[in-house]
Amino acid sequence: MMSLTELDDDTVRSMSIGALFSDFVGKINSLDFHRTDDLLVTASEDDSVRLYDIANAKLLKTTYHKKHGADRICFTHHPSSVICSSRHNLDSTGESLRYLSMYDNRCLRYFKGHKERVVSLCMSPINDSFMSGSLDHSVRIWDLRVNSCQGILRLRGRPTVAYDQQGLVFAVAMEGGAIKLFDSRSYDKGPFDTFFVGGDTAEVCDIKFSNDGKSMLLTTTNNNIYVLDAYGGEKRCGFSLEPSPSTTIEATFTPDGQYVVSGSGDGTLHAWSISMRHEVACWNSNIGVTSCLKWAPRRAMFVAASTVLTFWIPNASKSTADPGNTDPEAGPQSEHISQ
Repeated sequence: MMSLTELDDDTVRSMSIGALFSDFVGKINSLDFHRTDDLLVTASEDDSVRLYDIANAKLLKTTYHKKHGADRICFTHHPSSVICSSRHNLDSTGESLRYLSMYDNRCLRYFKGHKERVVSLCMSPINDSFMSGSLDHSVRIWDLRVNSCQGILRLRGRPTVAYDQQGLVFAVAMEGGAIKLFDSRSYDKGPFDTFFVGGDTAEVCDIKFSNDGKSMLLTTTNNNIYVLDAYGGEKRCGFSLEPSPSTTIEATFTPDGQYVVSGSGDGTLHAWSISMRHEVACWNSNIGVTSCLKWAPRRAMFVAASTVLTFWIPNASKSTADPGNTDPEAGPQSEHISQ
């Protein structure tokens, strides 16, 4: 598989499905890449957690979690351990989060505290801290080595959380399109900055920082996507996609921070150049509405998932395709949100 080099429009436009896994029973709820190893983990409605070798497009291991289910998932720093949130029995067990070893299918630790489903989960890139945002209107900060919560932020609305790539700052989105930035070493002092996505009061369902820390990517529940300046909060560009009432979509930066790729409510996938503010490609994914989508940290590839998991890689023979639409059957073009 091609390693990540400087991406350009032609390479992005040439992306096509290189591998497909369709043995899931139900929707894939979330997925995550390991930061340094060629590994991908998925959590699905069929209560499965699956580990993949992305360099060889190979399923390595499947574990089932019938008691708790598998909802949000992220890697820890160790390549065979993950944090997974629960879908079942939250009322009776209170075990909203588990620290799992994929190596021997053991639960290393339970984390109790959230009263409702966890909808956002992320691991610090620099230490054993991680954060979870729940429909109980709280963000909790944890340490892998300790059962008890290390800090709680109470807020309004559906919380969404993300660390920047240096682990020094984290962002929390809340009701009314407000994005609050905290110093991860002194979050108890409150946010040091607050941004508002002007005119859009839809809840933010996903936040990502670019690798260089200069940009933030927001996806809202009404399928609008915004790229903000991470220092001042100014909107660099925005895109409006087809609605998907029962499914939230996910967008992703490319590792160089120059492109955004996203699903859409009509089942298509889209890629845009941030600097040029134009659409580079539109693909018919043929897998339904993509609810999970992430670009690999060190590879020229991204993965997209609905009830099917697809690996997308460059296809040299397609690099001269029409930039407006790389599939003649693809749906309508996305709408650009004016600045």
